[in-house]
Amino acid sequence: MAMTAAALTAAGTLPASAAQAHDAHGPRDAVRQGLERLVTDDRFPAALAATVGRDGRTRHYTAGVADLRTGAKVPVDGQVRAGSNTKTFTATVVLQLVGEGTVDLDAPIERYLPGLVRGDGIDGRDITVRQLLQHTSGLPNYTDSMLDAVFGKGRHTYYQPRELLDLALSRKADFAPGTSWSYSNTNYVVAGLLIEKVTGRPVAEQITKRVIDRVGLRHTYFPGVGEQGIREVHPRGYHASGPGAALDDITEIDPSWGWAAGQLISTPGDLNRFFSALIGGELLRPEELAEMRTTVKIPDDGPGTGAGTRYGLGVISTPLSCGGLMWGHGGDIPGYHTVPGVTDDGRAATIAVTADRAPTSNGFTNADALLDTALCGQ
Repeated sequence: MAMTAAALTAAGTLPASAAQAHDAHGPRDAVRQGLERLVTDDRFPAALAATVGRDGRTRHYTAGVADLRTGAKVPVDGQVRAGSNTKTFTATVVLQLVGEGTVDLDAPIERYLPGLVRGDGIDGRDITVRQLLQHTSGLPNYTDSMLDAVFGKGRHTYYQPRELLDLALSRKADFAPGTSWSYSNTNYVVAGLLIEKVTGRPVAEQITKRVIDRVGLRHTYFPGVGEQGIREVHPRGYHASGPGAALDDITEIDPSWGWAAGQLISTPGDLNRFFSALIGGELLRPEELAEMRTTVKIPDDGPGTGAGTRYGLGVISTPLSCGGLMWGHGGDIPGYHTVPGVTDDGRAATIAVTADRAPTSNGFTNADALLDTALCGQ
């Protein structure tokens, strides 16, 4: 069990770098100060940020320590588990298939996966591809039934996608398709199965070929079967059972339970590049990008909740305090919380912290707010 950041501070052994943000490109600014507060006030072991200004200039920042045991420095633009940002990659591939004429957004999933999506109040003949990507399908969230496992011994277990779907289908539908909105990882497991059925190839290969390689994401990858580590330099990831609880090192996990909904590993810089390329029209035709950006309101208890927050097809739009919208998603997976956002005029920022449950009662409020600060200050 790793010592908590609070314990290290009390013992006087927290390295000086823990309270400093590092940037080789300029003066101490609001992003640097925000990262410092994430470590000193919110007690995240490490915080990372990458920003792109209107001038196209990229800046990287770090704060804290990469490893609570050794006090190692946080690697600049280090790899992190990107969690549900994976959904945007998956949605992009589905929309590319729509553009190629092999998938119809408003066709029932039954057309592509006959007889597969069936359960109590669940019928694939009534659920469209659009509703999957938009979280309006009513499919129950399989991770609600397995969180204890993925934070315990089950975090080293390999799960087949069909196992995840079967877990979801053992529960009753949340609502009739198209009548409400509810965030469900199950939607993107089905979307991954759709990609595999239509292309005849693994979803990891399709995401790599159609997205990662296409826009040159050099530090982003879909972990292989049984791969539990992180390939390149990275800060270690931690988990607290609740505010004030000890931080346990949870870096090594089998992320297969996230699959097409949450398995990717990336860096803040690569996430900026991906979302900028996507919103900038490099990955989708104008018709499909317009569909992706057609949004519905997120209920008050949804992810990324805030005034005016809305969900499209694998992307979230959020009003900025300085006007306009930012587009991104966000991701939580054992050990890491990441929030990217980009604007139509080319600004981009991604904030990452190395705990999936906040060490203090502040939660992720300050991390998420720093994204607005980073974009509005450029």
